[in-house]
This record gives sequence, structure tokens and C-alpha cells, in this order.
Amino acid sequence: MAEPGKTASTRGIALLLASLSALGPFSIDTYLPSFHDIADKLGASQLEVQQTLSIYLLSFAVMTLWHGAIADRFGRRRVILAALALFGLASAGCTLATSIEQLWIWRAMQGITAGAGIVISRAIVRDLFDGAAAQRLMSQITMMFALAPAVAPVIGGWLQTLFGWRMVFAFLVVMTGLLWLACWKLLPETLPVERRQSLRPAYLGRTYWRVLTSPAFLFACAALSLNFAGFFIYVLSAPVFLMTHLGLPETAFLWLFGPAMGGLLNGSWLSGRLAGKLSLSRTIALGYAVMIAAAALNIALNLTLPPGLPWSVLPLFVYTTGMALAMPCLTILALDPFPEQRGLAASCQTFLQSGFNSLAAALIAPALWASTLSLALGMAGLMLIGGLAALAHQKSRLLPG
Repeated sequence: MAEPGKTASTRGIALLLASLSALGPFSIDTYLPSFHDIADKLGASQLEVQQTLSIYLLSFAVMTLWHGAIADRFGRRRVILAALALFGLASAGCTLATSIEQLWIWRAMQGITAGAGIVISRAIVRDLFDGAAAQRLMSQITMMFALAPAVAPVIGGWLQTLFGWRMVFAFLVVMTGLLWLACWKLLPETLPVERRQSLRPAYLGRTYWRVLTSPAFLFACAALSLNFAGFFIYVLSAPVFLMTHLGLPETAFLWLFGPAMGGLLNGSWLSGRLAGKLSLSRTIALGYAVMIAAAALNIALNLTLPPGLPWSVLPLFVYTTGMALAMPCLTILALDPFPEQRGLAASCQTFLQSGFNSLAAALIAPALWASTLSLALGMAGLMLIGGLAALAHQKSRLLPG
């Protein structure tokens, strides 16, 4: 176990790991305001530009299965530095692309490398800390990470307005370069050589099978994914929810992201304050109590009032507060059964959540965005199933063996 005081302050580590985790959301959200400009400048259709996002998400999801295993073999620091260098190269390729096909290739490379930060940062937390300290650090990372989806579209919109779409990717190059320098200077190696794991196919096969067939791990991942989906369906439905149902202009997306990110910050802060005072299980139960209250309020408001502000977005603040309160604890419990393969387990966790996010984008959100009431019912249903998964996880931990 590394001595955090000898490597960096907890706050500094949290900021660094949160920045690594935010790289994925930044590479998605920053260029969304540039879709029309990309289509015009590269002579592509909107569908072809949309495929730059689909290719990124697919490569991101597939590669998250491997980042952790590679980091378990070669160490956290080396893999992070290599992934950042390749992501910066891919961002430069996007900046210089002269056709939509070239942009597809470089976006795929971005997806392959962007997931390393979020996967390995979770493993680093468990390398460095146990118990309440791990919960506090995970909460700080979540709190800082919550800012990325709110800030990225704003930065991208200004860059697009002032300079055009290429500057958006040039900004990612600069940001990645600064992050690489910060990691090179400040990020410690948290996995000793004697704890490195093998990349032999037989060993990996057995380990992936052990992780992906562990009931406790799968139930914790299901709870995380379903809780998040209860909020994420609103993000996926944002244009319909805001512009069609609430009658807001294209510049009013902060009405959705503001309360939601505020709730994430609030819940993450509360989780950190409760670390060491309440057990992980009690903190999770408190998080679900808040989410249940938010879902009930959401349904009641939709049954009694027409869609409007601020009541249509108020429940999102309450819901994401509860979600962020439970999230660090569920993440820790998912990784705890695999102390020697935390990187690989973090990869599997991220892969499962990314896969469910894709399902939510393809099927769940389109089925629910017809009305604000159906979205509210969807939030409640996803959260309740997530609560059942959390209960099942609790029971599975009590079983012998």
C-alpha cells in the first residue's frame, strides 16, 4: 500500500484522477456543437458525422475491457502516460482530417485510448487507500468529474463560434498535453512490481471468467448502471425534453445540466463527509432513500402540473444527489473482491456500464421521451430495479464462500 503523504496530497491526487476520468466526457461533449460545421466543411451528411460519435463509443466500450488488465501487468503510470500520448496524437489527427473517413479513423483511436483514465483511476484509488479514505477520495473524484459534462459543451460552443470545428480538437490536443505533463510529474506508480499480473491468455481467461461470473460484482455493477440510467435517459432525451416538452431554445441546455451536475457535486460532497461515520451499506441505503424521494416527487409533479420550469428539472437535482451519494460506495464494493486484479475488475465494471449506456441510448430513452411523465416513470423504474440489485449484492456478500 502506497503512502499517499509521500507521493501527493489527497486533493492533488483527486484532481489528477478526476481530470483523467473527465477525458472521455470531454472528447464526447466538446465537439457536439460542431456537428453542422463538420458536415459542411467535410462535405458529409449529418448521419456520417453522427457516426463519428458511434465509432468513438463502440471503440471506447470494447477497449475498456483491456485497459485494466494491461495496467495490472505493466503498472498504472506507464499505461496512463502511453494512453494520453496516443489520445493526443489521435486528437491531432482529428484536427487535421480532410475527409469524414479520416475523422472516423481518428475518432476510433480516441475511443480506444480515452477509457484508460476512468478505468485506471479507480484502480489507483484502491491501490492507495482502504475504507473511509478510499470512499472520500472516490467522492472527491466524482465531485470534480461532475463538472466535465456541464463545462465541455460550453467550451466547445465558444470555440466553434470563434474559430470553427478544428479548434475544438486542437483544444483537446493542448489539454491532453498539459495532462500528460502533470501525470509525468505528479502521478506515482501505485502498483509494485511484485503485484503485477500476467497477460497470458489462459490466466486472463480464468480471471475474466471469475470476475464476470461473480454475483456480488455483477449486482454492484447492475446497481451502478441502473441508477445512472435513471438520470442518463434525461441527457439522452435532452433536445426533446428541453425544446419540445419545455419549449426552451437551443441555448438553454444548462437548465438540464445545471441541476443535474449540482446534485452530483452535492451528493459526492456528502458521501465524502459521511466516510468513516456511516458504513458503506448505510450510505448506499441513504442514497436510495434520496433517489426514491426524487422519483416520487418527479411523478407527483408530472401528474399535477404541466411541463415547465423549475419544477420539471428540480427532481433531477435531488435524484443525482442520491445517485452520487451511493456511487462511490458501490464502486468500492464492486472492486473489493478482487484485490490482486483491481485494474481488470475496473475494466469489466466500466465495460458493463458503457454497454448499458449504449442500450439506454438505442432503446430505453427513445421509448420514454414521448412525455415528461413517461421519463419520470422510467427514472423510477430504473432506480427501483437498481435498488433490487443493490439488495441482491448485500445478500450475496453475506453468503459463505
